[in-house]
Amino acid sequence: MDETEPRRITDLDTLKAFAHPLRIRLYRALFVARTATASHLAEEVDEQVALVSYHLRRLAGHGLIEEAPAQSRDGRERWWRPSSQGLSYRDSDFRDAPERAAASTALMRMLVEQRGELYRRHLDQLETWSVEWRDASFNSEYLPRLTHGEMADLQRELDALLAKYDAIGRAGEEAGETEGRENVAVHLYGFPFRG
Repeated sequence: MDETEPRRITDLDTLKAFAHPLRIRLYRALFVARTATASHLAEEVDEQVALVSYHLRRLAGHGLIEEAPAQSRDGRERWWRPSSQGLSYRDSDFRDAPERAAASTALMRMLVEQRGELYRRHLDQLETWSVEWRDASFNSEYLPRLTHGEMADLQRELDALLAKYDAIGRAGEEAGETEGRENVAVHLYGFPFRG
């Protein structure tokens, strides 16, 4: 796995392969787990192993995930891992044709819907978290007036800041410091609006 950069999706076939509700959920679950088998992921997403295996092969066929070294002695289990440090794509890469633009917009809508569901699930389970985790959680909205260049700079700085904290978390895990460490979702959107 390339630990330094997210893979940028620029071709329509890969974008369409990723833009499937179950594949997005599987990619997220695999990214969180770092490595997993289809059986592990099937439990995570509450789907049949055969269906999960099919969708994992589709993701692998587009280079979004790859086989990982076996984590057990059972040679029958196929282990998977993300092939890069996340995925990214730019709307501008898909605006040159109506079909490409529609696919990009459809993926963005699907991601927003799934992220919203993840946050709603968090709110439904809020009382199961400790006071410390509830106090550390945040839901903020900022409304600065920026130019498009300033907004692009903001995104780069936020990416760098989140990469710093991801590296801290990974280093802690590798050092065996797992006590009190949880998966954390940070969803940020930056977009212009009027009124």
